[in-house]
This record gives sequence, structure tokens and C-alpha cells, in this order.
Amino acid sequence: MRAVGEEAIQTCPQCGAEIRADRRFTTWCTACDWNVDPVDTGERIGRLERLRRRLAQRHGEKLLVSMTAMSSTASESGAGGRRRSERDVFGALSYALALAVHGVTLAVTVSGLWLLIAGWGGFLMVAGLVLLALAWTLRPRLVRLPEDGIVLRRDDAPELYALIDEVARVVGTRGVDAVVIDAEINAGVSTLGLRGRQLIVGLPLWEVLTPQQRIALLGHEFGRFVNGDTKHGLVVGTASRSLALWHHYFAPIPHPTTWLHMLSNLAILPPRLLFQALLAALDLLMLRASQRGEYLADTVAARVGSTDAVVGLMDRLLVTESVEITLRREVNSRRMGRPGRSGAKDTGDGLWEELAARMDEIPESEYERRRRVGARRGHSVDTTHPPTHLRRRHLLQGASLPASVRTDDDRDRRIAAELAAARAKVAREVIRDGLDGE
Repeated sequence: MRAVGEEAIQTCPQCGAEIRADRRFTTWCTACDWNVDPVDTGERIGRLERLRRRLAQRHGEKLLVSMTAMSSTASESGAGGRRRSERDVFGALSYALALAVHGVTLAVTVSGLWLLIAGWGGFLMVAGLVLLALAWTLRPRLVRLPEDGIVLRRDDAPELYALIDEVARVVGTRGVDAVVIDAEINAGVSTLGLRGRQLIVGLPLWEVLTPQQRIALLGHEFGRFVNGDTKHGLVVGTASRSLALWHHYFAPIPHPTTWLHMLSNLAILPPRLLFQALLAALDLLMLRASQRGEYLADTVAARVGSTDAVVGLMDRLLVTESVEITLRREVNSRRMGRPGRSGAKDTGDGLWEELAARMDEIPESEYERRRRVGARRGHSVDTTHPPTHLRRRHLLQGASLPASVRTDDDRDRRIAAELAAARAKVAREVIRDGLDGE
């Protein structure tokens, strides 16, 4: 191997082709895929997770063919996509199963109240209290604003809210009631209370995107709402949590040592298998509705922010692991008193700029490697989304769409000014507590 600057040149040990690679990233062969996925992804997973991945893999390619056929016969408008998704049989079945789960929780509540009243002063009161305590843990829980998060209201960030509202109007829905800023490498729109919505902005992701990619991100997240993503909805999402709790409550005693323990494990096996089957069924129904909604949301995002912006966004999402690693290195360096390229040490000054600059140095060869890794692993990383390489293919095989919502330098500066205090606070917290608050 010989090096020229940051470039390393060597011969592929598998096919003999010349490899020109950036020494800061994985060296691999584009001709034969040697070392394209050097990380051992072997992991111990449960039976339910194996089932999820197998079903997701089987459904992914089939869904892409279906979505491609749909795109070739009719243009996906926001309202039309919503109507088709609402009629989707899998979405309807997931709601029916979710309502049945909530019906069981209601029945447990009513039974507990009846036993409490009918058995007043007797032993039945104890059974009633137990059922009421169980129903309380199983109750659907509304999403509330985080107590320790940074929440921006409309008066705090009018320019940001104006951009959010513009994107929402183009998508065909309404905006949000609150914007939450945190240090997660993620972003999304979710329910808030009964009828509200919140936009969660993870700064490590937001800061490594271009302004137009941020618009595409907003378009995608709002597109999920209008295209029937049931997984994050109030009814289905809370039902999934209730089923998971039922499954947890019937967990067997680990390493049973007495005949009583073994009999207990044998007795809870049938209800545990039942709840496992119901959870798998709800997962399958949500998977089909959610993955279809992701493809439609990508189309909506392309219409809002442009096809190029969505494809660029997907590339950034491929390297979120690099975002985390880079951020951890910078945080550790500043904790130890070594300044980064920005010259800052133990403060958050320049942290986000440093992160964005380092992410801009990722070469195209690394993005291509991540795409091929995704194609190899399929759904092994995330069963709730179609694989990124399939989503990317779905967008690129259609006509390239221009942006309906655009930004400019002045607007970007105004939004940056509104986020300045939150950016500084989150940066200081990340330096002080670490990325995961450790």
C-alpha cells in the first residue's frame, strides 16, 4: 500500500483491482465488494425480532414494485395519497386490532371497579384494586412536552414556524404546536396530547443538513401524517405499548429451580404466546401500512424540497453512525482540554460548525459503501422503514421533481438566529453530560 495525502492506493486481495481509498474511512473494492461490510453484524435477537425482520425483508421488494407501478399510472398528490392510504386494508385492520386491545384495557378497568364496589369490605376489594392497578399501567398515555427539553413556541421562533407552516400547507396538512430541540440524531413530527403536534429537532442531524435538505426532512415527516403512518399514531402506537406490557407481565421466571417455578412458567406460557402472536400481528399490519407510508412520504418530500434534496437527505441518514462517532470524539477532545479546529475547548462554541465541517469531508466512496451495505443487510437494521437503497431507487427511477418550498440566505440567517440560544445550550449540555447524558 502507498499513500498520497489522505488517499491510500493498494491492490484488492480478492480480485486484483486497484483501490483508491480515503485512509480515514473503510478501504473496500468497488469492483468486487471486498471488505464492503467489515463489521460483524451477528447479534443475538429474540424470536419476535427475527419474525419482524423476516416479514420486513419479504415485504420490501414486493412493495417497491407495487409503488413503482402506482407511480407510473398516476401522480401521487397529497390529498390523493391520503385517500388511498386511508382505504388501505392493513391500516384499517391495525386500527381494529388496536381498538380491541384498548377494549381489553377498558374491560379490566370496569371489572376492577365492579369488584371494588361489589366486594366492599371483603376480599374482592383486593382483586378489584389489583385489576385497577393493572389497568392503570396499561392505559393509553398521551405524549407530553418534555420537562427538561428546550421548547420553542411561535413567539420564540416566528421565522422557523413560518417555514414549518409553509411546508405543511404544501403537503396538505397543518403545522405544529411546539418545536422541541434536543441532542438526538433524529427528527420527526409526532402527536402531542389528544389533538396537538410537536416537531422534534435533533440538532446533530439538523446541523449536518443543507437548508434545502431540512425542508425535505420536514416534508417527509409531515408526509407521514397524511399518508397513514399508524405506528406513531395515538390509537395504534399506544396499543402496541399495551401489548408489549402484557407480554412483559407474563415473562417466565428465569432459571427456575423448584417445581413451583416450573409449574408457574408452564401456566403463563399460553397467555404469553397469545400476546406474542397479537404483537406480531399488529407489527405486521403496522409494517405494511408504515412502509407504504414511507414511500409516499418520500414522494411528498421530493415535491416539497426537490428530489435532489431528498436523495441528499437519505445519504446523510446513511452516515448517522459517523455523525455520532464524530460528535463523541469532539466532545471527548474538548473535555480533555484539547481544542478542535474551531479553537474551543470545554465550551460548546463552534461544536455544530465543527461537526458539519467534518461530515462534509466524507467522500462519495463512503456513501456508496453504505448504500451497498444497506442492500446487503436489507431490513436487519430497521424493520419499520423500507431499506434506504430501495427508497432511493424509488425516487431516482421517477422524474426529478423541483422544490415547491425554497429558502434563501436571509431566511436561513433569521432561522439560525432564532435557534442560536437553543444551539448554544444543547452544545454546552452535550459537552458537560455527553451525547447520552452519561
